[in-house]
Formats: sequence, C-alpha cells, structure tokens
Amino acid sequence: MALFLFLILVAIILGLIGVAAHGLFWLLVIGAVILVADLVLFGVRWSRHHGHHAVR
Repeated sequence: MALFLFLILVAIILGLIGVAAHGLFWLLVIGAVILVADLVLFGVRWSRHHGHHAVR
C-alpha cells in the first residue's frame, strides 16, 4: 500500500511540474503513465487478494 501511495504522489508531482513549466509537457505524460501503471498494479493485486475462493 505504501508503494501505491508513493507512486500516486510521484505521478501528481510530475504532472504538476509538467503543467506549470512550459516545455516540460513530457513530465505530464510520464506522470500520467505512472498513474495508469500504478492503478493497473493496484487492480491486479486487489483482484488476487479478493479472488474467488471455493466454498467447502
């Protein structure tokens, strides 16, 4: 969970720098890619943790 929150924070910071600084649009793109990758990683971990369990 700490890794998830850290990557969200990094994505937001890179996105803000990319928007604020003219000519650094690529930082916004990198931030968006990190955000999407982090959400996919979180979704995969969550689905494994809350997967289908067989009823005995």
